[in-house]
Amino acid sequence: MRPSSSPTALTHPIRGFTLIEMVITLALVGLLALVAMPLAEVATVRAKESELRVALRQIRTAIDAYKAAADAGQIEKKADDSGYPPSLEALVEGIPDTKHPGNPPLTFLRRIPRDPFYPDPTTSDADTWNQRAYGSPPSHPEPGRDVFDVASRSTKVGLNGIAYNQW
Repeated sequence: MRPSSSPTALTHPIRGFTLIEMVITLALVGLLALVAMPLAEVATVRAKESELRVALRQIRTAIDAYKAAADAGQIEKKADDSGYPPSLEALVEGIPDTKHPGNPPLTFLRRIPRDPFYPDPTTSDADTWNQRAYGSPPSHPEPGRDVFDVASRSTKVGLNGIAYNQW
């Protein structure tokens, strides 16, 4: 014969997790977090790299459009000028159209994109870029009296193995 037990003990078994179940669950969650953190960092870097590509394309396209307008005679150009903009700000502020004096100034950018890898948020957008003058050699880019090209100031290396300042 069995010893009697209370009716509640038979109808309501004890519920809960064992210690080993809790430890295994915490270990799995920790492992997933350990794997997810580097992936999140790579996604952030990829987003910044994409932003850098877009900014470089916008600025370089605007510089080329300025040069084309200067070559077409829409922008006043002296004999010893290269035809490239004197500054990045000139692309935004606008230049008088010499072919159509009554028209508004020629503008090539709405705003100067910012280098996403530049660390100081107080620096002006134009100053976040390395600027190369027309007469400056590609191996030693230096600023000058015009802007022929721009590059990132970051010395970090991208996910593709090329330094951002070489893009």
